[in-house]
Amino acid sequence: MPIAEARAWVELDAGALRANYDTIRRSVVKGTAIIPMVKADGYGLGLELAVRTLEPLEPWGFGVATVREGEAVRRLGVTRPVLLITPLPMGEVQLAARCRLTVGISSMDALDAWVGAADRLGGEALDFHVEVDTGMGRTGLDWREVGDWGPAVMSRLGPGVRWSGCFTHFHSSDLPDERPGMAQWERFQQTLVQLPVPATDLMVHASNSAAILRWPRFGADAVRPGIFLYGGHPAPGVEGVPAPVGVAAVRSRLLLVRQKLPDSTVGYAATYTARSPERWGTVGIGYADGIRRAVGNVASVLVRGRRVPVIGRVSMDSLTVSLQDVPDAKVGDVVTLIGEAGGQRITVDEFASWVGTISNEILTGLGDRLPRVKRDG
Repeated sequence: MPIAEARAWVELDAGALRANYDTIRRSVVKGTAIIPMVKADGYGLGLELAVRTLEPLEPWGFGVATVREGEAVRRLGVTRPVLLITPLPMGEVQLAARCRLTVGISSMDALDAWVGAADRLGGEALDFHVEVDTGMGRTGLDWREVGDWGPAVMSRLGPGVRWSGCFTHFHSSDLPDERPGMAQWERFQQTLVQLPVPATDLMVHASNSAAILRWPRFGADAVRPGIFLYGGHPAPGVEGVPAPVGVAAVRSRLLLVRQKLPDSTVGYAATYTARSPERWGTVGIGYADGIRRAVGNVASVLVRGRRVPVIGRVSMDSLTVSLQDVPDAKVGDVVTLIGEAGGQRITVDEFASWVGTISNEILTGLGDRLPRVKRDG
């Protein structure tokens, strides 16, 4: 859909995405592999746009959270490894095998299923990485039980599968206190030395965006950047962590501009009342598009390069803004909810702060009916 015809859309700034990737590359030791995470539709900005922007930068591969995401990456013609970082669903084992994904293993049942899929598929061996639970708790094999599961993994190896990696995930790398991260790293190291195969034979990785930028010494063989690539600050408030270049822009249009009388109310529950004659604008985007209902009476947007407040509650398909400070605003004007316009900027982190969440949730919550477009230069 041409932008001139859209009532609302999401932009991905390809140059900014590349700049953030370069920051990651400069933050790790030379030779450390980079596995950009493109899960959740490229963090809400469009899987295809993200992959096609990052592929020329020659990452080691791409990280996904579902088998279907891995399949979508393969359909784009990607031949690099595609790492599935969540447990392998039993109903999609064969699809993962046909797509030749590198799967994360968190149980012996999953590994048995992977071995069976490899036997049925034949051909080149299928890869897997063992995930180690060092405190995150949601997935992985417990670091304290490596003496049990290590030999169990070895007993399942054969010509059809290849144990090619081992990884963990930091749960608090975005917090000022470094001690939880240090404890997890130490647990991971204790696990690696107890494995029945040399850790040097495996690709070892642990660091997400915040850990990459805070603890370069934990880069190991590979890193897995996510939100930083897409313009979200990975550790807000933590000293010394650089801010990314803004990548996402969320824009809409003024659908209606009206002069309202004093005591006029707007939105469900009439949470805003005009105290004097006011000029209001109706914007063609709402919570069905991922603009959180809670930003009503809290957030600002940009109209003609000026910040104007959102008034009343956000509706499913629209929201209302005060245009008192923009007397020349008219129907069709672009409204920027996240991004830059007229020298002003609203970052995704600022937008997230208005509803007490993180930039990841804002970006991945953007609705399917918003067209994704790529801007480059």
